[in-house]
Amino acid sequence: MAVAEEGAVVPAGIVGFAQTPGGRNFFLMLGVAAVLAVMSGIWMWSQQPEYRVLFSNFSDRDGGAIVASLQQLNVPYKFADGGGAILVPANQVHDVRLKLASQGLPKGGNVGFELMENQKLGVSQFLEQVNFQRALEGELARSIQSLAAVQAARVHLALPKASVFVRDQQKPTASVLLNLHPGRALDEQQVSAIVHLVASSVPELPVKNVTVVDQNGNLLSEQSKPGAKGLDPSQLKYVQELQQNIVKRIESILTPIVGQNNVRAEATADVDFSQIEQAAETYRPNGEPSASAIRSQQSSESQSGTPSSASGVPGALTNQPPAPATAPLTAPANGQQPANAQAANSNTHKDMTVNYEVDKTVRYEQRPMGGIKRLSVAVVVNYKKEVDKAGKVTMKPLTDAEKAQIGDLVREAMGYNKDRGDTLNVVNSAFANAEKEVIPETPIWKRPEAIDTALGMGKYAVGIGALLYLFFGVLRPMFRKVAKTFEPPEPAAPQIEEDAYVHIEHEVEPMGTKPRSYQDNLDAAKTLARNDPKMVANVVKAWVGTNE
Repeated sequence: MAVAEEGAVVPAGIVGFAQTPGGRNFFLMLGVAAVLAVMSGIWMWSQQPEYRVLFSNFSDRDGGAIVASLQQLNVPYKFADGGGAILVPANQVHDVRLKLASQGLPKGGNVGFELMENQKLGVSQFLEQVNFQRALEGELARSIQSLAAVQAARVHLALPKASVFVRDQQKPTASVLLNLHPGRALDEQQVSAIVHLVASSVPELPVKNVTVVDQNGNLLSEQSKPGAKGLDPSQLKYVQELQQNIVKRIESILTPIVGQNNVRAEATADVDFSQIEQAAETYRPNGEPSASAIRSQQSSESQSGTPSSASGVPGALTNQPPAPATAPLTAPANGQQPANAQAANSNTHKDMTVNYEVDKTVRYEQRPMGGIKRLSVAVVVNYKKEVDKAGKVTMKPLTDAEKAQIGDLVREAMGYNKDRGDTLNVVNSAFANAEKEVIPETPIWKRPEAIDTALGMGKYAVGIGALLYLFFGVLRPMFRKVAKTFEPPEPAAPQIEEDAYVHIEHEVEPMGTKPRSYQDNLDAAKTLARNDPKMVANVVKAWVGTNE
């Protein structure tokens, strides 16, 4: 064993191998390899990509299909949250998602109409109906999950059996369970859209038979049903759009007069959504007969008394109308009465019935819902700006004529109707200057982009610092110790007898004088050798004897 340093023991074989040129090269290569290995490890650690979530909350079947596709695409991946999420490098997230979407992944836990593609021969009618219902539920769930606020959805359909009897027929029902994203919520319009989507996808499914529930057990569909709160979302939206349209018309017509941002208007509309159907039949009193239309007319005539005897020649002549009567100028001699005297003995009765049309009016009226019952509009106009000759700006109120003009314009724009009970209020007032909101600037150490940049630079700085520390603090001192340990010992210098050396020193440099230079000592030695060669020969002889 050879002792290299205090407390360090090096085997003699290693010392001998290290003193050879090959040994020194071997240890040098070993040190370089160690340095390169450490540097490569630190560099790979600093270049490790940042992983982000590709998909989460997926089924086991979808997870296996996604992993198989990632392996085919040679995309590195790892699992997080106990396997509940798949992570891929951040710079490949969007690209991988698009590629997997082209393959239909993830399919989700719901099974759609692809279930009908693998029908086996000899399947019963009941099983076919069950598979069809499952496929329909899965397709509806997929459609609902496409909404931005919905994370997952399940649909349950209750489809009754068809019956030939009308009294036994039942309407289908549906239940929808929604799992919303954290911090998300659905408004009434969106819930109504889901209800109508399901009702339109199932034959003979009424809207009232669809129930929507969220993950917290809140009933959402009750709010979207008509009559739940008096107005459904579509009616509320109609009222809001009507009011906004009136405000927009008022501000657009007044802005060119008073200037931009110098007018504010608000409108309230009372809308009647009741649907009325009315049928009326009215009669007027009878007027003058001459002004009335005859509906029907009937007349009859009767005669009573002794009828006159028949006269004339029987035959065709009796059918001819009688000749005009002529009164004789003289009475007959035989005393017979004339023919008109005989007719006077009979009574004639005539009846006539006239029916006039009844004066009536039949009216059928149907009022559509959405009619305006009353409008209330409030308008605030800012003071007008005036600039004097000196350039000073002053705000002055409007005159009565200007306010009256603005009021007339607003009435025309809103469709003012006094009989309907509309109201209008125009106020001229100075607008308060809006205080500018001072948004405090976010410190640079709190900005997300600065934090990301600092993390990236810190990662590289830590890697470079670790490399420098390993090289200068560990490896370099180690190489120095190895080189110092394995250096061969220097040969000892020959020593001259103390007496001779002192003698020569006394001869070369007298005592009490200052030290001279090397050249001076050399000249003094030469002079001594010329003057006393014997003494010099004794000194050289002493040196040779000592080396032997």
